Parts: sequence; structure tokens; C-alpha cells
Amino acid sequence: MTFTLTESLLDEIITALENQEQQFLVDAAQNKLVQKTGDFKEDDELFYALPEWDSAAGFKLREDFVTKLNSPLAHEALQEVLHSGRGVFKNFRNEIKNYPEVEKRWHIYKNNKMMCYINDWYNNLREVWGLEKLDYVPDSDDSLIHDDFSFTAYNQQDKKELVLYMNAAFRERNENLSPELSQALYNIWLEQFELAESKGELGFICRSFSNDFAGCITVSQFLQKQEKVMVLTSLFVPEAFRGLGIGTELINMCLSELKKLGKTWLIMPNMTVPDFLEPLLLRTGFSKIDFGYAVNF
Repeated sequence: MTFTLTESLLDEIITALENQEQQFLVDAAQNKLVQKTGDFKEDDELFYALPEWDSAAGFKLREDFVTKLNSPLAHEALQEVLHSGRGVFKNFRNEIKNYPEVEKRWHIYKNNKMMCYINDWYNNLREVWGLEKLDYVPDSDDSLIHDDFSFTAYNQQDKKELVLYMNAAFRERNENLSPELSQALYNIWLEQFELAESKGELGFICRSFSNDFAGCITVSQFLQKQEKVMVLTSLFVPEAFRGLGIGTELINMCLSELKKLGKTWLIMPNMTVPDFLEPLLLRTGFSKIDFGYAVNF
């Protein structure tokens, strides 16, 4: 007897696999799970055993997620939990709650991986039944950015907060320099940024729904008689929010707006580009050139 892997049954199986204290079977007649007892035994006819899943598989799933996690603070904290020894799963669950955006990504990542795993098991059964295999397309988490954060047009009211964060950013990435030199580099940026205010400045600011500053991008038409060329004057995401796709979304939104306005180039002077930003710039279409980075759109 066959059974259908419905969404509700799939959810039941995911929950059952994470239950290390009880064992369950698929009751093909009722298309639901039943607990494995003396009355319900695996027979591959009416009752089907679930795919194997143990604590080692659960640990590897968490380890793979943390390895790929780009959010530095969450990555460090969760790595420490994974190597702490006893109570890893409970401690992981408690620690990740300190990073709500990462926690939501974790649940999507976990469900997608487990759904793919269960779908492979189900397709093996369908092959035995003489049925065609079914494709499973994992959900994308791209929409999470706008579920968890608000993006609004940058305006002068945002300037004070952005300048404050940029000052901290210059100190952070120039901590090996003398305070005087670090301050001088920041002052150069600030002077250029203030000059940009009168030259067609636009941009976007990102905030969490608790109104925390989570990122900003601004651009300006610095060059006279070069109306189609814009200069990126700031791009910043606080460390606590890095690795969540905010920087990518800010750049994409800005490029989309500039394209609507008939602009064709956005350039970024090299002196304002910290090393950790380079992968993001290249990933969003920028090319490295002599003086910095540029993107044509």
C-alpha cells in the first residue's frame, strides 16, 4: 500500500525525526504517523519505518549551518556552543535565540535540509512502488530580509545616526593605525559625505522592526557634467547584522533606483572600501578597477 507525502505528514515526520525518545511509523492506510509499539510494527506494506536520523545527523546539520553563517557574532557564539561538549542541542537552541534573524534563518535552513532528506527517502519508496519520482524545490529565504527589516529612503534625519556609526566603523577597521591617522581618514570621508548632500544624494536605510539601525547606503552625483555616473558615499552594516543579506539588498535597491533615474555607473573610491566588503561588491556586480570598484547597469 502506498501513501502520499502531504505537507502535514511531512511536518509530522520532521518532528518525529527530532524526537530521540520515541519511534514512529507511517500508517499508509491513514496517511499519518503512529508510534511504534507491539501493535504497530514495520512491514513495508501497511507500516513504513521513517528514514534514519540520529543525534550525529542533527549535530552535523547544525555544524554545517554555523560553518556557512556569515554573521560574525552569531558564528562565534554558536561555534563555541557546538564545541562545548554536553547539552549541545539545548545550548544551541538557547544561544541562537539571542540572534532572532539568524534563528529564523536556522529554522528555514533546517526544514529545507530535512525536507530534502525526507523527499529522497520518499522517492526511493516511490521507485519501489513503480511510481515516478517527485521533485522538491526548497523554499528561498530571500523574502526574510523584508519580513524582518524595513527599508526606507535615506533622508537628512538619518544623517546623525549614520555619521555616528561610520565614525565607529572607521575606528573598528583602522584599529592598528594611530588614533590621529584613523581620525584623519574619517574626517576626509565626512567632508566628502557632507559635500555630497548638495549633489543629488539618495540612498536607503535599513532598520529592524525594533527600530535598531541595521544598515545604510548613500550615493551622490559628485562629478560635474557626468550626470550618468554616481559615487557611492557610504555603505555600512553594523557587525551584529552582517551576514544576513542586508548589504546585498541595500546595493540591489540602490542600483534599481539609479537605473530608473537613467544612471549607468556607480563607482566606489578604494579608500572607503574595507576588506570585508569586497566579496559583497563583487557578488553584486562590481568590478575592481585602479582606483576602487565600479558597476555598470
